[in-house]
Amino acid sequence: MLALLPRVAGGNLIVGFETADDAGVFKLTPECALVQTVDFFTPIVDDPATFGAIAAANSLSDVWAMGGRPLTALSVACFPPSADPSMLAAIIRGAMEKLSEAGCLLVGGHTVADSELKFGFAVTGIVHPERVWRNAGARAGDVLLLSKGLGTGVIGTALKRGIAGESWIEAAIASMTELNLHAWRTIGEARVHGCTDVTGFGLMGHAREMALASQVTLEIAAGSVPLLPGAAECVRLGAVPGGLKNNREFAGGDVGGGDALEPGLLALLFDPQTSGGLLVSLPEDEAVAVQARGPWFRRIGRVKERGEHPIQLI
Repeated sequence: MLALLPRVAGGNLIVGFETADDAGVFKLTPECALVQTVDFFTPIVDDPATFGAIAAANSLSDVWAMGGRPLTALSVACFPPSADPSMLAAIIRGAMEKLSEAGCLLVGGHTVADSELKFGFAVTGIVHPERVWRNAGARAGDVLLLSKGLGTGVIGTALKRGIAGESWIEAAIASMTELNLHAWRTIGEARVHGCTDVTGFGLMGHAREMALASQVTLEIAAGSVPLLPGAAECVRLGAVPGGLKNNREFAGGDVGGGDALEPGLLALLFDPQTSGGLLVSLPEDEAVAVQARGPWFRRIGRVKERGEHPIQLI
């Protein structure tokens, strides 16, 4: 679809949609640029406040993935006219708690009548124009770090089918409501060459975007990729979301080495994530320093010169 649209360009536009980055970036002054993003989706948990918190964490993540700091948010809500208004209030209250934790202010929003509930945010942040993190800058020799485990998609599917363990659900909710603020702070002033957050396209889909935009190959040690408790069991139980299958169909041809992996693990690498972690490409010394600052990141691979496939699993 994007290929059918005219290219957008402007003297102050730093990041548009050409490289499928996480947010747009527009320079206001030599010292300040706007970061803008929007994301909303249908409920993935039953509790309204928890759904709101997850929606907020997910929307805020795109600003941190660009190296920015969120400032303001506008809610985007599709709400059934027959539903109890207290439900929407609970969703927004849960979201506001996460916005407050992030130092981001809810300044308004827009609601439309819809038969299916959907909720999320348009978020605006700021970043120094010379400190923008893009998915297009990964360099050969860099280390790849990931800040959250995979599995929210399969666990959410298992929850809908009534076959998810309580501890699995709790772990998935804890991951989805955890702000990437902590990972962003852990990176600090490190020299980041490439960054994206892992969401609906799964680790393989978002890693593919980084590899193609950077014209490199990302070598990923599949056994080092962190998984949420119960994720592997969900795959064995057949709780595979349609998004996982779509991701595999779309990106699978650009992934080498998958035949050598256990099928369940390979599937999880394509699992669509909600409020997933940051995937970061940075020099070896910087990666060591970042990991020494706290438990937020796991080393999952390395950047190589462009090879046969954009992604090579080992």
